[in-house]
Amino acid sequence: MILSLITVSYNSGEKLLAQIQSVIKASEGLSYEHIISDNGSTDGSIEQVRKQFSQVKIIENGGNLGFAKANNNALALTSGKFLLFLNPDMRLTSKSLSTLVNWMEQHPKVGIASCKLTDEYGNFNHQSTPRRFPRLSDQVAILLKLPHIFPSILNHYLYAGFNPDIEQEVDSVQGSFLLTRREIITKLGWAFDPRYFIWFEDVDLCREVHKRGYTIMYSPIISCVDYIGQSFKHQTLYWKQKQVSKSMLQYFKKWHPWYEWMWIALLRPIILIMAWGYGKVTPHDENPSLSQRSL
Repeated sequence: MILSLITVSYNSGEKLLAQIQSVIKASEGLSYEHIISDNGSTDGSIEQVRKQFSQVKIIENGGNLGFAKANNNALALTSGKFLLFLNPDMRLTSKSLSTLVNWMEQHPKVGIASCKLTDEYGNFNHQSTPRRFPRLSDQVAILLKLPHIFPSILNHYLYAGFNPDIEQEVDSVQGSFLLTRREIITKLGWAFDPRYFIWFEDVDLCREVHKRGYTIMYSPIISCVDYIGQSFKHQTLYWKQKQVSKSMLQYFKKWHPWYEWMWIALLRPIILIMAWGYGKVTPHDENPSLSQRSL
């Protein structure tokens, strides 16, 4: 088996069905398998997958285990030389995975690769650009919403001026489309560090891979439509801030000294109180932009 795809789904509906269909076309010429790790969907999407795509393997987690654990549960069913973690709200183009896997075969030092992520009209999606490894200054700025006042404050973190048409080495790529090698995951013992529930697990994996001497590459050799944040659009601002800040703190505890993560720990209660208060005034926050792809 050359390629194993894992998709974590939660009430993904028609988006999931369309994604699976695109995977079939994108994998033409490859020996591949597709595993859906479902976090307790109640929208009938898993029943439809069974009905329409009998070749797809399904794991029912019985509840929302988060992104990392759901991927790790599916890992045990995979046998591919390469692993692609693919969100349900993605659309692949014909034969694209065959192209990217062949590219990975020719670049043995690349540990993780991602592609050009676009909107449905083919325009590069700037919310899906690679990110530099987080620094305390930019993450505190995000928590305090300072980019709304000083937009350029995140220029370094967000690769300001990033050219999406040039193949280049980057610090980290989005977990919505992340291709890696089984040999790496075998050494780690997991697909994503299970200490994370949601957010920061992809940048953590990229850092683990970089630490082991591999490169992280962005390549526009293929493109993929990314509908961004569909799983989060009905979550409240408080819920999102709680999960983001929790994972941010976990990341800094793992990779940074105590005198850096301490500031996030001190700020976190203040941020959550502010988010709770905002939620009382605006109870339905349906802005999908607060995702790891926008952080």
